[in-house]
Amino acid sequence: MPKTVPTEIEALADAELYAGPWTFMGAPAATDARAAKAAILGVPYDAGIHPFRVGSRQGPTAIREQSRLIRRFDPDVADFDPLARLGAVDCGDVALLPGRPIEAFPRIEEAVWRIVRHGVVPVTMGGDGSMSLPQMRALARKHPGLACLHVDAHTDCYDYGPPEPYTPANQFAHAADEGLLDAKASIHLGLRGPTYCSGVIQMATKRGYEVITQTQWAARGTDAVLRHVRERLAGRKVYLCFDMDIFDPSVAPGVATPTWGGISAREGIDLMRALAGLDIVAVDVNTVSPAQDLNGLTAHLAATIMYEGLVLVCRKLGLDR
Repeated sequence: MPKTVPTEIEALADAELYAGPWTFMGAPAATDARAAKAAILGVPYDAGIHPFRVGSRQGPTAIREQSRLIRRFDPDVADFDPLARLGAVDCGDVALLPGRPIEAFPRIEEAVWRIVRHGVVPVTMGGDGSMSLPQMRALARKHPGLACLHVDAHTDCYDYGPPEPYTPANQFAHAADEGLLDAKASIHLGLRGPTYCSGVIQMATKRGYEVITQTQWAARGTDAVLRHVRERLAGRKVYLCFDMDIFDPSVAPGVATPTWGGISAREGIDLMRALAGLDIVAVDVNTVSPAQDLNGLTAHLAATIMYEGLVLVCRKLGLDR
């Protein structure tokens, strides 16, 4: 029987015929990031101790899927392909067992270290906020004196102890106590809503952090607050930690701890763009919980924040021209 397949199709390599799992915005999959300037990494971890909103461990899968909706060029503000200019790769997910911090945290730290040791910027997605602690442990090995901008409805700086020494509420307390960052140069931005106990702000400020609440943010005005952030972090290596519950639940319902009165999608994107010029060495976008999401709304917004993070890295490296 004569062949009916055109020669040019017969010549295609297997890699061109078979599609693997979705990667973030179609970035090439790679476990070795040393040739890239930025690397995507999923951290499918949650502590599993929330009273009923468990599910952030599925965040990376949902974010990758929704990233298919994001185009690479923004003709208004960033008319270039940030992934191509950074040679960005998707390193997949850290292989771990959620809810087991003693086993999972060293794996997360090592996975991030294998990226940052080569001077590559990790852009991570989670996963609940507790995944930030092992990331900071890796970053501190490369960048002593690291400063942090933590954008979140909660400080995540509660005092800790038994029976749960590691939770999504105390990673920044551990980070300060372990000397992983310079707390006096770091900022918690966006605190709002009720808490389980009193003295939450004091738990952070006694460790040196500056806390700017949502109420203070509104009173001072966004321009003044972001000017202060840029001035405070200028000249520092900056770890940008962006918790998706900073957004109002009306635009980001799929988070572990939704709190009314948050920022809009527009305000979150503008915040990211206002950080241009800072020396950002890591972008951590966390707390997407697909089980509570609506039509992928929160995952799509998280993917957009990650895209804006990649644009920021391009700008700091002068790859935006």
